[in-house]
Amino acid sequence: MTTRAPVGRRGRWSWCLLWVIVFAVVEGCATVPPASMVPPTSMSETGRASWYGEAHQGRPTASGEPFDMNAFTAAHPTLPFGTRLRVVNLDNDREVDVRVNDRGPSVPGRIIDLSYAAARALGAVGAGIIAVRLTVLP
Repeated sequence: MTTRAPVGRRGRWSWCLLWVIVFAVVEGCATVPPASMVPPTSMSETGRASWYGEAHQGRPTASGEPFDMNAFTAAHPTLPFGTRLRVVNLDNDREVDVRVNDRGPSVPGRIIDLSYAAARALGAVGAGIIAVRLTVLP
């Protein structure tokens, strides 16, 4: 007759930890990103845009990267970070492509906040607020 040696507390915790790790790895591999993380394939939005610059230079954006006022980036309230947008100034037909890396604008009635570089390219620096059309790029 053979008898098994009793499993100590350390042995039980090792097995529990192993199962937790295996479950976490399997679950992580099987997940699909939520719809809010996937940029829409087509979208167009018209509204008012503003811009932000030097006062925010180097500060972390909502995506975690430092704000660079000389990069072509933007803050949008709902689009996933990394979404690429074409922004058209409806007053002068200038257009620029930007990447969403922040949340905003915090002012009601505006649909996007542009970096200084994007605003300059659109001719919006003097005006401050402009009418724009946003289109998601593939």
